[in-house]
Amino acid sequence: MNKKCVAIVGAGPGVSAGVARKFGANGFTVILLARTLESLQLRVSELQDAGIEAHGIVADVTDPQSLQSAFGRIQAEHGILDVLVYNVGANTIANPSALDAADLTRDFAVNVVGALSCAQLVAPAMTTRGSGSILFTGGLLGLNPVASRASASISKAGLRNLTFTLADELAAQGLNVGTVTIGGAVQTGTFFDPDLIAEAYWDLHSGKSAGEVLYVQP
Repeated sequence: MNKKCVAIVGAGPGVSAGVARKFGANGFTVILLARTLESLQLRVSELQDAGIEAHGIVADVTDPQSLQSAFGRIQAEHGILDVLVYNVGANTIANPSALDAADLTRDFAVNVVGALSCAQLVAPAMTTRGSGSILFTGGLLGLNPVASRASASISKAGLRNLTFTLADELAAQGLNVGTVTIGGAVQTGTFFDPDLIAEAYWDLHSGKSAGEVLYVQP
């Protein structure tokens, strides 16, 4: 349990994969959490093929018991996390006048409440130790809302405020809370390549950046 460990909630081929490769290449054990076993197995295999120690745990961010079980297992098997990365998103496309309240509630539960739940599950142990990073994937919609993306705009603004309030509370305990606010479509071979974006998460964890990294096209 002496090896550093990062848990990435929301395992996929984009930002999560880039972050996993970055931290794994720097000696971290990578724990991936996702709802489907098939997705986890694929991502874990890719990391292991690259020589990175990686494990997968099935978990649903909207199910508190599922999260408690997952993070309890992580601590039992790997010790206190060094880094939590929350990279889960839900986005109902609708103008605010047509946005169904149930859809907004569901999206907010995934985008914000799930992030809070995961942070609350890892922060106590990190606080006891006196160190740790909690990093969230934000979006430019939180700063520049768009009508047709009202749900995501509201959620990303909420996530951004969660980041700053958590940072305000936990900084005195030695915890580092930050967000990468991405302002474009993630795509390999572009400015928004997952491996390039992953550098922003590393900078937040390592202290090169603080609070928020605005990852936008120059």
